[in-house]
Amino acid sequence: MRLSDFDYTLPEDLIAQEPATPRDAARLLALDRRTGRRLHRRFTDLPGLLRSGDLLVVNDTRVLPARLRGRRAAPGASAAIEVLLVEELSGETARGATSGRIWRALARGVRQEGEPLAFGSGINGRVIRKEDDGAILLELSAGGAGDGLDALLAREGEMPTPPYITRAADDPRAEDDRQRYQTVYAERPGALAAPTAGLHFTPEVLAALRRAGVEVAALTLHVGVGTFQPIRVEEIERHRMLPERCRVPGAVAEAIARARARSGRVVAVGTTVTRALESHADGDGLVRPGESSCDLFIHPGHAFKVVDALLTNFHLPRSTPLLLACAFAGREALLAAYAKAVARRYRFFSYGDSMLLADLPDEGA
Repeated sequence: MRLSDFDYTLPEDLIAQEPATPRDAARLLALDRRTGRRLHRRFTDLPGLLRSGDLLVVNDTRVLPARLRGRRAAPGASAAIEVLLVEELSGETARGATSGRIWRALARGVRQEGEPLAFGSGINGRVIRKEDDGAILLELSAGGAGDGLDALLAREGEMPTPPYITRAADDPRAEDDRQRYQTVYAERPGALAAPTAGLHFTPEVLAALRRAGVEVAALTLHVGVGTFQPIRVEEIERHRMLPERCRVPGAVAEAIARARARSGRVVAVGTTVTRALESHADGDGLVRPGESSCDLFIHPGHAFKVVDALLTNFHLPRSTPLLLACAFAGREALLAAYAKAVARRYRFFSYGDSMLLADLPDEGA
């Protein structure tokens, strides 16, 4: 298939700049995978759209405040710079460090290897080398007495919200992002972006799901560069996902087995959960627990082995999450639902509204 088959027109004012308040006030467009029928609901209606016996699987990764703003610290060079910490390195990979810790990072404004950098109040940096793919290896250290490096990074780092969420340097919403660009069940630090399908959940909605007989289980996929890496080839089959760290606990595999035994569905919250489950499935649809580097690229033609229903957001044109959603619901049906969402002025992308792709109940049509 061609990448141009996965394009659509979106008015810029439908790109959500802040989340719904409260979280579960977001709208929910439910699309029946069998018939193409659409229901327009609120996220709080989710328990009534699922079935007793279903299993909801969430991604409990926690977003790191991984964006640092600073300046070049060499004499006579004080230009502003910005870096995004992608992954902390250790051992042989981190050779070249002196007294600090090394990250692989994406950078703007960095000129040369060995250049000293300064971030916020108390973080010193040094460029160890530039990589062939444009990334850098960056050594960071605490600049003096007082807080350690982890505390400084937590204080000085910004949430790495996507570039289509615009924030000026003094925008008060940037501080709100620290809490709102994080799911309520985020536990395991390591993500560069939020698993945004889960941003709508509140403790109240989770409690209502459990009362409705829906079991909830958690796995971890640390959302990294792979998820938001642009597709740069027209023939989508030639695209290769960058690996992301993934952990599927034994408790998730056991919960899936219980759901199957009671004829319940596996409902994936987001494309990251879908990729994690599908990459850990064998030919019979049994999920193998363990840790992995997930690089599964799901596009139309994929035969789903585990996931029966998908809760997701409205995705960017030509993106890997959009292709996954099209693989699950059908390209024509999904893009028709997107066109209806635009006409009804749903809010799009990370802070936007929600979609449920599933076999829907007949009542309330």
